Amino acid sequence: MTDTYAITGVTGHVGGATARALKAANHLVRGISRRPQPGGTQADLADTAALTKALDGCAGAFLLLPTVPPFTDAAHQELIASMAAAVEASGIPHVVMLSSWGADLAEGTGPIRWLHDLENRLRATGTRLTAIRSPHFQEKVETVLDAARGAGIYPVFADEADTPIPMIATRDIGEAIAQELTKQTEKADKSEIVVLDAPAYTERQVAEALATTLGKPLKTITIPREAWHDTLTTGGVPPQLATELVALYAADADNKLQPRGDRTITGTTPIEETLEIVTRG
Repeated sequence: MTDTYAITGVTGHVGGATARALKAANHLVRGISRRPQPGGTQADLADTAALTKALDGCAGAFLLLPTVPPFTDAAHQELIASMAAAVEASGIPHVVMLSSWGADLAEGTGPIRWLHDLENRLRATGTRLTAIRSPHFQEKVETVLDAARGAGIYPVFADEADTPIPMIATRDIGEAIAQELTKQTEKADKSEIVVLDAPAYTERQVAEALATTLGKPLKTITIPREAWHDTLTTGGVPPQLATELVALYAADADNKLQPRGDRTITGTTPIEETLEIVTRG
């Protein structure tokens, strides 16, 4: 009998890429979403009973922690507790979760600290946990598309725009997750931290590549730290979320987010391919 894998966030970038990779390899997918979807399972991550039912009977699951309003610790700790309780109650043998570089740190990383907590809570359930720690997504460029198309600028929330940083395509993340979910291992009870690596680009290089894709010149604007919060809120980001993002940007700029783990998988998709897809969307 073919194994079934439960996938949260199946309508998003990473969950969708994971589901596609699994289906391409002829595995069965149980998509989990807060909203009804054809052939999927409806379950809110905060609804422990519904999530337990969605995980029941699956050979493995992919879990991710969304950033949800009101963007407080309490809201995310509620989700973390519900997800851990559902994993324990369902007895699912293997969970792959999306984490991040910097999740080894308990504080000082903005929203990444919640991934640190989720990693630890899931390990404590007794399931075999594979934590996939990712660097920057190439698709983060979506957040600046309006500014690029409208004002012709590429804003950078960092101290400068010329330091190369790894940026991975979500399709590569999905393929890595599918690989880990379906991989047979002799140590069926061993939890691991898998670090993702990828081609490195400076923000200025990304801006230049985006300008080429859009067919218009872009000016790279480096936003000073003291203006990060106001710039975000002026752009429509809720104040509490802006506070979390400022802490994240600062941790990144201060080189706190490092690739620490047990082994590494390297993505290969170049930024140009991702930009073509993102700008067509």
